[in-house]
Amino acid sequence: MTDAIMTFLHDVMTSPWIYAAILAISVIDAFFPVVPSETAVITAGVFAAAADAPALGLVIAAAATGAFIGDNISYQIGRAGGARFQKRAAIRWAHAAFEERGGLLLVVARYIPGGRTAVTLTTGVVRYPLHRFAFFDGLAVVSWALYSAMIGYIGGAAFEDNPFKGLLLGLGIALTVTAVVEIVRYVLRRRRPAPQESGERPRELAQP
Repeated sequence: MTDAIMTFLHDVMTSPWIYAAILAISVIDAFFPVVPSETAVITAGVFAAAADAPALGLVIAAAATGAFIGDNISYQIGRAGGARFQKRAAIRWAHAAFEERGGLLLVVARYIPGGRTAVTLTTGVVRYPLHRFAFFDGLAVVSWALYSAMIGYIGGAAFEDNPFKGLLLGLGIALTVTAVVEIVRYVLRRRRPAPQESGERPRELAQP
């Protein structure tokens, strides 16, 4: 069974269409987070080390490009439908949060499955300036693509003669990092006071 799976993955990963597939998966996962884009990029990284195909640089470029396109779609969805939410207390709080540390939120959220979709949608809802969104999101997707591909590459290099073990190692590292991030978020959330309902509206963000 394992041999059959690895043979299938080898055929997929050595196909010239793999870069288009990674790009498409990264686009969809950015605003419809049911497609595991990290898994696809990590797997491609494993085979880039173990089988010398696909090319690691092209995997990173395809993943980053797809994620950037998807994040911008998410931003535009939030921007188009955000007017109805503008008077809600949570959105007023989000205005202030993004005004203070919007760039950091965009970068950190890229590493949180599901969280990145919520954050990119919210940036559109609060009309976070598009040029700032594009800049920080560009940093986020490039770092995410490098991180995901290199985790796979490290696993593939460690078990060059056994890509399955390399894949397990890469996925294990990713799951461990995700678990640590979630634990830190949980601890910080417990220490942080919840935003209070207030009649005072925070200062609006500048329009793009």
